[in-house]
Amino acid sequence: MTTLMTPDELEARLRDVGRRRYHNLHPFHRLLHDGKLDFGQVQAWALNRYYYQAMIPVKDSSILARMEEAELRRVWRQRIIDHDGDHDGEGGIARWLTLTDGLGLDREYVTSLRGLLPATRFAVDAYVHFVREKSLLEAIASSLTEMFSPGIIGERVAGMLKNYDFVSEQTLAYFEKRLTQAPRDADFALDYVKKNARTPEQQEAAIRALEFKCNVLWVQLDALYFAYVDPKMAYPGAFAPKETR
Repeated sequence: MTTLMTPDELEARLRDVGRRRYHNLHPFHRLLHDGKLDFGQVQAWALNRYYYQAMIPVKDSSILARMEEAELRRVWRQRIIDHDGDHDGEGGIARWLTLTDGLGLDREYVTSLRGLLPATRFAVDAYVHFVREKSLLEAIASSLTEMFSPGIIGERVAGMLKNYDFVSEQTLAYFEKRLTQAPRDADFALDYVKKNARTPEQQEAAIRALEFKCNVLWVQLDALYFAYVDPKMAYPGAFAPKETR
Protein backbone atom coordinates (compact mmCIF):
# COMPACT_ATOMS: atom_id res chain seq x y z
CA MET A 1 0.00 0.00 0.00
CA THR A 2 1.34 3.41 -0.98
CA THR A 3 -1.80 5.53 -0.71
CA LEU A 4 -3.26 6.66 2.59
CA MET A 5 -6.88 5.63 2.93
CA THR A 6 -9.52 7.69 4.65
CA PRO A 7 -10.73 6.27 7.97
CA ASP A 8 -13.94 5.09 6.30
CA GLU A 9 -12.00 3.42 3.50
CA LEU A 10 -9.87 1.64 6.08
CA GLU A 11 -12.99 0.45 7.89
CA ALA A 12 -14.38 -0.89 4.63
CA ARG A 13 -11.15 -2.84 4.03
CA LEU A 14 -11.25 -4.25 7.55
CA ARG A 15 -14.87 -5.33 7.19
CA ASP A 16 -14.01 -6.97 3.88
CA VAL A 17 -11.51 -9.16 5.72
CA GLY A 18 -14.38 -10.54 7.76
CA ARG A 19 -16.55 -11.15 4.73
CA ARG A 20 -13.80 -13.21 3.14
CA ARG A 21 -11.98 -14.82 6.07
CA TYR A 22 -14.16 -15.05 9.18
CA HIS A 23 -14.70 -18.56 10.46
CA ASN A 24 -18.45 -18.54 9.89
CA LEU A 25 -17.40 -19.73 6.42
CA HIS A 26 -15.63 -22.83 7.76
CA PRO A 27 -17.23 -26.26 7.08
CA PHE A 28 -16.99 -27.23 10.78
CA HIS A 29 -18.95 -24.12 11.72
CA ARG A 30 -21.69 -25.05 9.29
CA LEU A 31 -21.87 -28.60 10.62
CA LEU A 32 -22.07 -27.34 14.21
CA HIS A 33 -24.87 -24.87 13.57
CA ASP A 34 -26.86 -27.12 11.25
CA GLY A 35 -27.04 -29.97 13.74
CA LYS A 36 -24.80 -32.25 11.71
CA LEU A 37 -22.31 -33.05 14.48
CA ASP A 38 -22.80 -35.82 17.01
CA PHE A 39 -22.57 -35.37 20.77
CA GLY A 40 -18.89 -36.28 20.98
CA GLN A 41 -17.95 -33.87 18.21
CA VAL A 42 -19.73 -31.02 20.00
CA GLN A 43 -17.90 -32.00 23.19
CA ALA A 44 -14.59 -31.81 21.32
CA TRP A 45 -15.46 -28.33 20.03
CA ALA A 46 -16.37 -27.02 23.51
CA LEU A 47 -13.31 -28.57 25.15
CA ASN A 48 -10.85 -27.19 22.61
CA ARG A 49 -12.52 -23.77 22.47
CA TYR A 50 -12.11 -23.52 26.26
CA TYR A 51 -8.40 -22.85 25.84
CA TYR A 52 -9.09 -19.90 23.56
CA GLN A 53 -11.61 -18.49 26.06
CA ALA A 54 -9.24 -19.00 28.98
CA MET A 55 -6.39 -17.15 27.27
CA ILE A 56 -8.42 -14.09 26.25
CA PRO A 57 -7.77 -12.25 29.56
CA VAL A 58 -4.09 -13.23 29.34
CA LYS A 59 -3.98 -11.68 25.87
CA ASP A 60 -5.86 -8.59 27.02
CA SER A 61 -3.60 -8.17 30.05
CA SER A 62 -0.64 -8.01 27.68
CA ILE A 63 -2.33 -5.26 25.71
CA LEU A 64 -3.37 -3.39 28.85
CA ALA A 65 0.19 -3.38 30.18
CA ARG A 66 1.37 -1.56 27.06
CA MET A 67 -1.19 1.24 27.22
CA GLU A 68 0.33 4.42 28.58
CA GLU A 69 -2.91 6.42 28.73
CA ALA A 70 -5.17 5.85 31.74
CA GLU A 71 -8.23 6.50 29.58
CA LEU A 72 -7.36 3.57 27.33
CA ARG A 73 -6.59 1.29 30.26
CA ARG A 74 -9.92 2.04 31.94
CA VAL A 75 -11.76 0.94 28.82
CA TRP A 76 -9.62 -2.09 27.99
CA ARG A 77 -9.59 -3.57 31.50
CA GLN A 78 -13.34 -4.18 31.20
CA ARG A 79 -12.53 -6.97 28.76
CA ILE A 80 -10.57 -8.78 31.46
CA ILE A 81 -13.40 -8.36 33.96
CA ASP A 82 -15.88 -9.65 31.39
CA HIS A 83 -13.98 -12.93 31.10
CA ASP A 84 -12.51 -13.37 34.59
CA GLY A 85 -15.37 -11.85 36.57
CA ASP A 86 -14.90 -10.07 39.89
CA HIS A 87 -15.39 -13.28 41.88
CA ASP A 88 -15.13 -17.03 41.43
CA GLY A 89 -17.93 -18.39 39.31
CA GLU A 90 -18.45 -15.14 37.41
CA GLY A 91 -17.39 -14.04 33.94
CA GLY A 92 -17.12 -15.55 30.51
CA ILE A 93 -14.69 -18.33 31.40
CA ALA A 94 -17.03 -19.55 34.14
CA ARG A 95 -19.94 -19.46 31.71
CA TRP A 96 -17.93 -21.49 29.20
CA LEU A 97 -17.32 -24.10 31.89
CA THR A 98 -21.08 -24.20 32.41
CA LEU A 99 -21.28 -25.24 28.77
CA THR A 100 -18.66 -27.97 29.13
CA ASP A 101 -20.36 -29.14 32.35
CA GLY A 102 -23.65 -29.35 30.48
CA LEU A 103 -21.99 -31.46 27.82
CA GLY A 104 -20.88 -33.97 30.44
CA LEU A 105 -17.20 -33.09 30.42
CA ASP A 106 -15.30 -33.34 33.68
CA ARG A 107 -14.31 -29.83 34.71
CA GLU A 108 -10.90 -30.78 36.02
CA TYR A 109 -10.17 -32.54 32.75
CA VAL A 110 -11.23 -29.49 30.72
CA THR A 111 -9.17 -27.01 32.74
CA SER A 112 -6.14 -29.31 32.84
CA LEU A 113 -5.88 -28.92 29.03
CA ARG A 114 -4.82 -32.56 28.74
CA GLY A 115 -7.33 -33.21 25.97
CA LEU A 116 -6.35 -30.31 23.70
CA LEU A 117 -5.45 -30.88 20.10
CA PRO A 118 -1.87 -29.69 19.47
CA ALA A 119 -3.04 -27.28 16.77
CA THR A 120 -5.47 -25.66 19.21
CA ARG A 121 -2.66 -24.91 21.63
CA PHE A 122 -0.32 -23.69 18.88
CA ALA A 123 -2.94 -21.38 17.37
CA VAL A 124 -4.01 -19.80 20.65
CA ASP A 125 -0.43 -19.42 21.87
CA ALA A 126 0.48 -17.78 18.56
CA TYR A 127 -2.25 -15.20 19.15
CA VAL A 128 -0.99 -14.41 22.64
CA HIS A 129 2.57 -14.04 21.31
CA PHE A 130 1.32 -11.83 18.47
CA VAL A 131 -0.23 -9.24 20.77
CA ARG A 132 2.89 -9.22 22.94
CA GLU A 133 5.34 -8.79 20.09
CA LYS A 134 3.57 -6.57 17.57
CA SER A 135 2.75 -2.88 17.89
CA LEU A 136 -0.12 -1.76 20.08
CA LEU A 137 -2.00 -0.77 16.94
CA GLU A 138 -1.66 -4.27 15.50
CA ALA A 139 -2.60 -5.89 18.80
CA ILE A 140 -5.80 -3.85 19.01
CA ALA A 141 -6.58 -4.37 15.33
CA SER A 142 -6.34 -8.13 15.80
CA SER A 143 -9.31 -7.95 18.17
CA LEU A 144 -11.57 -6.61 15.43
CA THR A 145 -12.99 -10.05 14.68
CA GLU A 146 -15.50 -8.89 17.31
CA MET A 147 -17.07 -6.79 14.57
CA PHE A 148 -18.30 -10.01 13.01
CA SER A 149 -19.11 -12.10 16.09
CA PRO A 150 -22.72 -11.01 16.84
CA GLY A 151 -23.87 -12.54 13.56
CA ILE A 152 -22.16 -15.85 14.16
CA ILE A 153 -23.33 -15.94 17.79
CA GLY A 154 -26.98 -15.47 16.87
CA GLU A 155 -26.70 -18.16 14.25
CA ARG A 156 -24.86 -20.50 16.60
CA VAL A 157 -27.31 -20.23 19.48
CA ALA A 158 -30.41 -20.55 17.30
CA GLY A 159 -28.98 -23.46 15.36
CA MET A 160 -27.75 -25.37 18.39
CA LEU A 161 -30.98 -24.93 20.35
CA LYS A 162 -32.97 -26.09 17.36
CA ASN A 163 -30.84 -29.09 16.46
CA TYR A 164 -29.36 -30.49 19.68
CA ASP A 165 -31.45 -31.77 22.57
CA PHE A 166 -28.37 -31.86 24.81
CA VAL A 167 -27.94 -28.06 24.99
CA SER A 168 -30.16 -25.42 26.58
CA GLU A 169 -30.32 -21.66 26.94
CA GLN A 170 -28.57 -22.07 30.29
CA THR A 171 -25.64 -24.04 28.90
CA LEU A 172 -25.27 -21.50 26.06
CA ALA A 173 -25.44 -18.49 28.40
CA TYR A 174 -21.88 -17.45 27.49
CA PHE A 175 -23.09 -16.25 24.11
CA GLU A 176 -25.91 -14.07 25.41
CA LYS A 177 -23.46 -11.78 27.20
CA ARG A 178 -21.20 -11.57 24.16
CA LEU A 179 -24.06 -10.15 22.07
CA THR A 180 -23.64 -6.86 23.97
CA GLN A 181 -19.99 -7.07 25.00
CA ALA A 182 -18.54 -7.78 21.56
CA PRO A 183 -20.13 -4.79 19.74
CA ARG A 184 -19.06 -2.45 22.55
CA ASP A 185 -15.49 -3.72 22.39
CA ALA A 186 -15.41 -3.68 18.59
CA ASP A 187 -16.64 -0.09 18.41
CA PHE A 188 -13.84 1.07 20.70
CA ALA A 189 -11.14 -0.90 18.91
CA LEU A 190 -12.30 0.20 15.47
CA ASP A 191 -12.30 3.85 16.52
CA TYR A 192 -8.78 3.43 17.90
CA VAL A 193 -7.48 1.83 14.71
CA LYS A 194 -9.09 4.41 12.44
CA LYS A 195 -7.57 7.25 14.46
CA ASN A 196 -4.10 5.76 14.97
CA ALA A 197 -3.35 4.10 11.64
CA ARG A 198 -1.97 7.31 10.17
CA THR A 199 0.31 6.01 7.42
CA PRO A 200 -0.25 3.53 4.58
CA GLU A 201 2.15 1.16 6.34
CA GLN A 202 0.20 1.32 9.59
CA GLN A 203 -3.08 0.80 7.78
CA GLU A 204 -1.68 -2.23 6.00
CA ALA A 205 -0.36 -3.59 9.30
CA ALA A 206 -3.82 -3.24 10.86
CA ILE A 207 -5.41 -5.16 7.99
CA ARG A 208 -2.79 -7.91 8.20
CA ALA A 209 -3.32 -8.14 11.97
CA LEU A 210 -7.02 -8.77 11.46
CA GLU A 211 -6.25 -11.36 8.79
CA PHE A 212 -3.91 -13.08 11.24
CA LYS A 213 -6.63 -13.24 13.89
CA CYS A 214 -9.06 -14.72 11.36
CA ASN A 215 -6.42 -17.34 10.61
CA VAL A 216 -6.14 -18.16 14.33
CA LEU A 217 -9.88 -18.82 14.52
CA TRP A 218 -9.94 -20.71 11.22
CA VAL A 219 -7.09 -23.09 12.02
CA GLN A 220 -8.76 -24.11 15.28
CA LEU A 221 -11.71 -25.35 13.25
CA ASP A 222 -9.34 -27.01 10.78
CA ALA A 223 -7.91 -29.01 13.68
CA LEU A 224 -11.35 -30.06 14.90
CA TYR A 225 -12.53 -30.99 11.42
CA PHE A 226 -9.59 -33.20 10.57
CA ALA A 227 -9.42 -34.80 14.02
CA TYR A 228 -13.12 -35.47 14.65
CA VAL A 229 -15.01 -35.23 11.34
CA ASP A 230 -12.77 -36.28 8.48
CA PRO A 231 -10.92 -38.59 8.87
CA LYS A 232 -11.82 -38.82 12.59
CA MET A 233 -8.22 -39.36 13.57
CA ALA A 234 -7.69 -37.62 16.89
CA TYR A 235 -4.11 -37.06 17.95
CA PRO A 236 -2.61 -39.33 20.65
CA GLY A 237 -3.55 -38.02 24.05
CA ALA A 238 -6.27 -35.70 22.76
CA PHE A 239 -9.89 -35.95 23.85
CA ALA A 240 -11.56 -39.10 22.53
CA PRO A 241 -15.38 -38.95 22.50
CA LYS A 242 -17.13 -41.89 24.11
CA GLU A 243 -20.70 -41.00 23.15
CA THR A 244 -22.33 -40.06 19.86
CA ARG A 245 -26.01 -39.73 20.90
